[in-house]
Amino acid sequence: MLGPRQVGKTFLLKELKKIAEKQNLKTTYYNLEIPHDLMQFNKPDSEIFDLILAGGDVVFIDEFHYLKNASKILKAVFDSGQKIKIFVSGSSSIEIHKHLKESLSGRRFVSIIAPLSFEEFKQKPSNHDPAQSLEEYLLYGGMPGLINIAEPDQKIKMLNDILEAYIQKDIKSLVKEENIRAFNNLLYLLAQYQGSLISENNLSKEIGLTAAAVNRYLSILEKTYICHRVHSYSRNLANELKKSQKIYLFDLGIRAALLKDFSAVDSRPDQGALHETFVLLQVLSILRPNMEIKFWRNRAGLEIDFVLLRDRKPFLIEAKTTLGGLEVPRAFKVFIDNYPNTLGGLIVSRNIEGEVEYSGKKILFRKYENILSGLLLVGTGRPLGQGTA
Repeated sequence: MLGPRQVGKTFLLKELKKIAEKQNLKTTYYNLEIPHDLMQFNKPDSEIFDLILAGGDVVFIDEFHYLKNASKILKAVFDSGQKIKIFVSGSSSIEIHKHLKESLSGRRFVSIIAPLSFEEFKQKPSNHDPAQSLEEYLLYGGMPGLINIAEPDQKIKMLNDILEAYIQKDIKSLVKEENIRAFNNLLYLLAQYQGSLISENNLSKEIGLTAAAVNRYLSILEKTYICHRVHSYSRNLANELKKSQKIYLFDLGIRAALLKDFSAVDSRPDQGALHETFVLLQVLSILRPNMEIKFWRNRAGLEIDFVLLRDRKPFLIEAKTTLGGLEVPRAFKVFIDNYPNTLGGLIVSRNIEGEVEYSGKKILFRKYENILSGLLLVGTGRPLGQGTA
């Protein structure tokens, strides 16, 4: 169970523990951020192996990246043939993630835990007004720890605490001390430029590092689940941008904390970036293994925010603040004319619902609070993430 800090991994492990105990299974739980628990694992690998096997039917290890040789030990437990299940969680240590992939191939099932999607956020009992819920989500994001906090100042404090913990605990072990400031500047620039085309060369000039160093830091941000890179889509047209990328932070509240801006959405000059990021995060929540997300732009300036590929067939998604009517954007028309296998499209805004057709493709219009109902594969009536066409 992997994901950024404070997204609920510990909570989920403890809920799984309760379920196991209701089934009369013997369980043991360790949190390696607690010194007492960590001390029990400060032993030779053979003794840790025996400790885990003695844990019962199900063993839970929270923050397992503090365990040296974790993948080697877990592999040994699996290969021992003992009937024991192990649930582990972690947020950092790129090396651990690499070893998990290489050493535990075929022996593990990975779940990536993200902040709450808007559909999950709307289940909060006090969320009666969809428009108010949307405003709150756009401002403070979907970190689960904020759900029961009413005071804005307390929400902001928690977001700042999460950001500080990430820098102090995860990044200090991966970035040289003298480069921490540059890394922080990079985080700020990514928040500021969210939704825009990103050039590693330009970023390197702004923060005073080499392009190679910026690339490494972006890789760290990806592998610690703090950002999502979205690359450009291109197959046919010579005038398409082929090597461009956009970068989005994993949560709107964390972005606001970096920018120190929690002002009302309607008054924000970056509300376009807020809406675009909101759409991306909701799409990511329904992604399946046969799907990936890109964006499209040509040299003439036509752009589509997201191209969601399902079995390599594109579905177009655009975020708008408000619309004047059910009008298909020119970029959609150009794309569909050149890619006739396009499944359809979705345009999300604050004020318009409906649908039209262009060249036999359904173009759906949905409000932000109803975005999930718009993520439908045209003609199937099933959520885009389910099954195949």
